[in-house]
Amino acid sequence: MVDRRPRVASALSGSTLAPTRDCPKRIKSNSKSMSKIDNGDWIKLDLHIHTLDDPKDVIDYSAHQLLERAKQLGFGVLAITLHDAVFDRAEVFADAAAMGILLIPAAEVRVEGADIILLNVTSAEVTGLKNFDDVRQLRARRGLSIFTFAPHPFYVLGGSIGERLLQEIDCFDAIELCHFHKGLFDLNRRARKVSGKYNKPLIATSDAHQLHAFGRHYTSIPRPREMTIENIFAALRNGPRRVVSPSASIVDLVSMIYFFFFTHPVRIRRQRSRASSLESESQT
Repeated sequence: MVDRRPRVASALSGSTLAPTRDCPKRIKSNSKSMSKIDNGDWIKLDLHIHTLDDPKDVIDYSAHQLLERAKQLGFGVLAITLHDAVFDRAEVFADAAAMGILLIPAAEVRVEGADIILLNVTSAEVTGLKNFDDVRQLRARRGLSIFTFAPHPFYVLGGSIGERLLQEIDCFDAIELCHFHKGLFDLNRRARKVSGKYNKPLIATSDAHQLHAFGRHYTSIPRPREMTIENIFAALRNGPRRVVSPSASIVDLVSMIYFFFFTHPVRIRRQRSRASSLESESQT
């Protein structure tokens, strides 16, 4: 099995990018090195995505379908973040590499009722996380070779961490800029304030549960000389970086609300019903 843990990284220099609501803010600098970066090759990252491999969600597209769409849209780095499980299918990692995409082993784990995204982790490490002190111990052991961020922190539904983020802020490298926002409805405002107060970078992701939702919300960084996990983490921590998180259209909002409050719950109930029926049949 290939060891995907990164080697020791050297940090990339740069400044933190402050995003706007509707479009990324371009980094401005008078230095020649930054001018070269601005005019150079940037890569797109999405570090919060779900696929039909998810043990707790009912998703209708595969990891390979995701890879094909990511290749078409020019993404360079992805993380499939299953709920409470690490995506570790070796053939998918191999196919991603063949496409020129760096796939990072990751998971979205619920810890003490709050979701946390962990990048570059193993199944054994995720299984051992029972509370935030366990997260602190894991981060202390792994150092810069692990990256964690708070997904949709101030959205009231699901496992958002909410105001507890301030108490557990040392457990996170970054804060997610949630894709679900439009105009005055923007619960990312609090995330931006916390990001600024604690000097934690904001990163945009799709949190895709539908394939068409992938591709519009992402973070980008200058392409490193080597496409390694340690170089990606260094760029995320130190910059420069850009976030792209356009305001949702009315169609987007209606589609997301319909999916999360009707389609998705119906799928989960059907799946549970089928699982219960199969279990009953096996016992007879």
